[in-house]
Amino acid sequence: MNAADHDAAIIQVKRLRTIDDLRRRLLALGLADDIGADDEVDADGPLAHPVSFIDGSIGTRTVGNRFAVLPMEGWDGTTDGRPTDLVRRRWERFGESRAKLVWGGEAVAVRHDGRANAHQLVIDDRTVAPLRDLRLRLVDAHRATGPIDDLVVGLQLTHSGRWSRPDGTPRPLIARRHPELDRRVPADVARCLTDGELDGLAVDFVDAAVRARDAGFDFVDIKHCHGYLLHELLGAVDRTGDYGGSFQHRTAFLRTVVAGIRERAPELAIGVRLSAFDLAPFEEGPDGVGAPVEPSRRRAPAFGGDSTGLGIDLTEPHRFVDVCASLGIGLLCVTAGSPYYNPHVQRPAYFPPSDGYGPPRDPLVDVAAMLAATAELTAAHPEVLVVGSGYSYLQQWLPHVAQHAVRTGRVSSVGIGRGMLSYPTMPADVLDGRPLRTEAICRTFSDCTTAPRTGLVSGCYPLDPAYKSMPQRVELAAAKRRSGRRVRR
Repeated sequence: MNAADHDAAIIQVKRLRTIDDLRRRLLALGLADDIGADDEVDADGPLAHPVSFIDGSIGTRTVGNRFAVLPMEGWDGTTDGRPTDLVRRRWERFGESRAKLVWGGEAVAVRHDGRANAHQLVIDDRTVAPLRDLRLRLVDAHRATGPIDDLVVGLQLTHSGRWSRPDGTPRPLIARRHPELDRRVPADVARCLTDGELDGLAVDFVDAAVRARDAGFDFVDIKHCHGYLLHELLGAVDRTGDYGGSFQHRTAFLRTVVAGIRERAPELAIGVRLSAFDLAPFEEGPDGVGAPVEPSRRRAPAFGGDSTGLGIDLTEPHRFVDVCASLGIGLLCVTAGSPYYNPHVQRPAYFPPSDGYGPPRDPLVDVAAMLAATAELTAAHPEVLVVGSGYSYLQQWLPHVAQHAVRTGRVSSVGIGRGMLSYPTMPADVLDGRPLRTEAICRTFSDCTTAPRTGLVSGCYPLDPAYKSMPQRVELAAAKRRSGRRVRR
């Protein structure tokens, strides 16, 4: 299929003018069983209803509605890991959203060598006070919209592992060898962490959680997704020692960290964001469309993947959620894949970033895969509050699909990530029964990814007036032209 035929085979969601148009498209793609949509969205309906979770340390906690803000990896902090005005503005907008669950808000590195970029936030003794202020700004913004006693705010703790660039250049710290992913990082500096070093990192995660407690956060997310270090550990079937090989060993890091948090910060709830499935790495083909690398360059099965590297097998993810439940973890956020080697899985989009590739299939297929996996995990683990991802690509139909998913028990809470950058008050508009502001809806242009990949601050340059007016927007346009990426609007 040439590029023109490929584009014709994909219908942009924004061109589906009615709910029946959406349903016909889903039916044509064979996705009607995985993505349902209600005819109308009820302001007082399922999305407005509270939901509770039980944490093994703190007991029962109530979340005021079914909207969640998903964490994003900021590229706009200071070089020593502190928030800037741009970060503070983003968090205040999260508070204004009226979403009652803020899942991490930001990916925060537990130490310097775990930063994915030179401007990512870090949690250490120097940044506890700035992070406390950041949380208070969010809470104050939320207080202006209503009560705060049913607002739950967490902080995502991460180590970027293979994708660490703490000072702007790659410094990969890996959990396992991989024929293709090793090729994508500098071989002369990539180093496999020893068991002793992972023991020390577990202590760093616990220390970070204690600091998050001191900064006033309600929970911490021990991040196991998107190809970062702890996600890579889950797939380390060929690693020897205490953290690889058997499923018991591959989940040992989580158990160690949770035990430490329960001992030192029992007032803190714990969540996990999980890439519930992963596929083989993809690359841009001669037609600009993504394609899986050849079998010799894969390592299968990935965590949650089948033996081909291209299918889904949730056997081990179910076991992982069982481990979470046994540890008293009551919060799970489901995502998939990695932005580094198969971004269409994790972030379905019609417009790829400048260093990406055209979608290998209609992005609705990848939305459906994530929603279906989330529904299966939700049904099998009712003791855990499950937050879904992958909704932003649904655009104007997001509330219709979200309401259907919550109403039918396919998910407990609906998470919104990049869609929050352009339209943070979408939840508020839905809950107040107002029409959506179509001019603000995220159209997945991927500029929020292209910008930081070219050294610019992250944000929604096409739709957020504050970023539209930045001089960096001109630099972004020039970088996109240099990339040769076709601009499709």
